[in-house]
Amino acid sequence: MTSARKITLALIALDALAVIASFNLVAWARGLVDLNHPIISALFLPVLIHWLGVYLIDGYSSRTDMMSITYASLHVIAQAGVLLVTLLLTYAFIPGGFQLQSSRLVTAVSYLAVIPLSLGYRRMFYQRQLARMQRHFFLFLGSRENYEAFAEECRKHGMSQGVLNATRQPAPATGGDDGTKSAGDVLHLLKEYEGRIDAIILRESSQELPPAIAQRLVELSFSGLPTYTLELFHQVYWRKIPLYRLNQTWLFQEGFQIAREPVFERLKRLSDILFSALGLLLFAPFFPFIAAAIWLTDRGPVFFHQTRVGRNRVLFEAYKLRSMRVQHAGDPYTRPDDDRITPIGRFLRATRLDEVPQLWNVFRGDMSIIGPRAEWVRLVEEYERQIPCYHFRHLVKPGITGWAQVNYPYGANLEDTLRKLEYDLYYIRFFSFVLDASITLKTIHVMLFGKGR
Repeated sequence: MTSARKITLALIALDALAVIASFNLVAWARGLVDLNHPIISALFLPVLIHWLGVYLIDGYSSRTDMMSITYASLHVIAQAGVLLVTLLLTYAFIPGGFQLQSSRLVTAVSYLAVIPLSLGYRRMFYQRQLARMQRHFFLFLGSRENYEAFAEECRKHGMSQGVLNATRQPAPATGGDDGTKSAGDVLHLLKEYEGRIDAIILRESSQELPPAIAQRLVELSFSGLPTYTLELFHQVYWRKIPLYRLNQTWLFQEGFQIAREPVFERLKRLSDILFSALGLLLFAPFFPFIAAAIWLTDRGPVFFHQTRVGRNRVLFEAYKLRSMRVQHAGDPYTRPDDDRITPIGRFLRATRLDEVPQLWNVFRGDMSIIGPRAEWVRLVEEYERQIPCYHFRHLVKPGITGWAQVNYPYGANLEDTLRKLEYDLYYIRFFSFVLDASITLKTIHVMLFGKGR
């Protein structure tokens, strides 16, 4: 069993123990339980919901940076969601007499206690894992050019492992061993770094591997050392599709549940109608105040509308709360400290409240709650001329939020568009309601911490 798998299982077990211990100690403090007869079976539901919430934010992945402020805030948001779901199921759907129905306060305080506890041991495990990774490496088999591009991508993603090339000098490691020894051939390198290679990455090529190397890689793979093609590594570690793999036959690979299973699309449409209607109703009481603030800024219109490209290139009018001055022609991208943005508009963009009117587009069927960003016609025409297979993103409805939006900052040039396209294509290929739930939690994080533009 790999170290990462052991850590995952340990976190799952510790989370269950943390929930059980917290509920029992808080209930005991309230005089509702005798510790000689603790609550066990009734806590199956809270434990299960806790596991799901943490899973959605990658809280069981050894590759998640548990030390970051971003993860800490996501952890708190997930636990708040877990608490709400637990209370809803406990008091609205479970018949009376259920043991946890004795006190809402016990449930709330128990989850508050779980937050620092579960975050604390995650950070402890991550620190140990980080120290280990800084002495470990990825082994890359491919050309020098592809190897350098892969090493640079690893650095951008903050990977702690160094990157070794099978036939040339290795890239400097992020920490620990500086990786400057001569790499030699593949077999020599595998022997020299035995026990310190976390994964082997093969760049797809029409050239076959020498039989001795191929046999050794098979043996290592079956012994538990992960071996990935470069495309699969992108999907597993970074959850995106590398653009170099795109061609006209890409759509015929596995995945694409939305396109191949109409039932998924119907369920997604039903959830879009329900959530967009609920969102519009919840926002309605606040709209007059926001509308007044927008109008008072410069006496301009409250709404902004623009022609966007939807599914199958069908055009539609997208609506937003106006956040820029009426005369804002010029740069099609919004820049940091853009003087075209009004004071109230800066707040609306930071909290993503300017996007709320697009719920009407969702209700009408032009858009979905979650999907690739709906782009302006003018930009789409430019992107389709410069980016092969860009039109693949029009296989599904655009969304108010999406996988690219929560994983990559606002795009302001062609390079940013290429990077965001990798995440959009991952979403299109591997859509699931679990992925949608994960995007929802991360979108809440973006809204709360003002990362919009």
